[in-house]
Amino acid sequence: MESKSRPTAADIAKLAGVGVATVDRVLNGRAPVRQETIDRVKGAAEQLGYHALPLIKRRATARIANVRLGFVLQKGADPFYQNVAAALRREFSSRVDVSGKVEIVFVDDISASSLGKNIVGLGTKTDAVACVAIEHPLVVEAVDELKLRRKSVFTLLSEISASGVTGYIGLDSRKVGRTGAFIISKMARAQGRIATLVGSHRYRGQELSEIGFRSYFREMGEEARLLETIVNLDDPEVAREVTTSLLDRHADLAAIYDAGGGRDGIIQAIRAHSSGQRPIVVCNDLTGATRSALIDGIITCVLCLPVEAFARAAIDEMIASITGVRAVAPNRTLPFDVIFAENLPAKSESSFEG
Repeated sequence: MESKSRPTAADIAKLAGVGVATVDRVLNGRAPVRQETIDRVKGAAEQLGYHALPLIKRRATARIANVRLGFVLQKGADPFYQNVAAALRREFSSRVDVSGKVEIVFVDDISASSLGKNIVGLGTKTDAVACVAIEHPLVVEAVDELKLRRKSVFTLLSEISASGVTGYIGLDSRKVGRTGAFIISKMARAQGRIATLVGSHRYRGQELSEIGFRSYFREMGEEARLLETIVNLDDPEVAREVTTSLLDRHADLAAIYDAGGGRDGIIQAIRAHSSGQRPIVVCNDLTGATRSALIDGIITCVLCLPVEAFARAAIDEMIASITGVRAVAPNRTLPFDVIFAENLPAKSESSFEG
């Protein structure tokens, strides 16, 4: 009587509807495999009585190795992005379900062509990419190219319109802008001009913050107090020059809302200005400079991304997109912190300050 042949990896692959190479990856843990695929391979092995079923079962619950996550951040010298990068590395290293590598690229030249090249370049050597990017056809094209390569791409802090985007992780920027407007309306003097600064109109997050800020004053019937929005390129030196000019030209300057970066330049300009003017200032992110400025009364309020929670959410969504352990959230918005000098956390307590 002829004995029945023992099932092979090819038999498992056929029944599971995957390639033999995928079965090999499940068996040997050589690369990330979606949880759904692992379950199908395990089910086929159980059905056929595959001799390596115990190994497959261990792999199904084992730590996933060789996961590669890529992040395209901006302004490597900016303390905020350094804080974000450090939080991302801490979060990934603390994970018990995966191991691998986080690669972070800082882009100082935030032109669309430079961002697009960095997004594609990083995407070709990682399993998933997350980026802080401007809204531009070249950036959209880069994201859509990675989608064609079956790579997950997430936007951080500022959304873009590319159909290839897997999900967004950040704040509700319109709420941030309206909160800034609410604070200024309650704290600034009743008369006087109000300045709004953005890094670039191509950041949808900053644009939405500006829209929210202006819509609040429009509803209050005070839109006439708002000066034309000024672009500071998220550059401290440009922001310093812009703020100095505002103080020179508007003796009645009541408030400044900075929807983007460049906050260090605003602080420097107010400290150094001969008039001694102290407009209400609302900006983003708690850093060493903004902490000191809050204490000194140069800055009134800081609207903060909770960096540790943000890093956790980003890593969670990226891993989910790779492993398929759950559906990816297309829009993961986090609550933001509203910090005054009176509720300034101690440095040891802060989860969003480096």
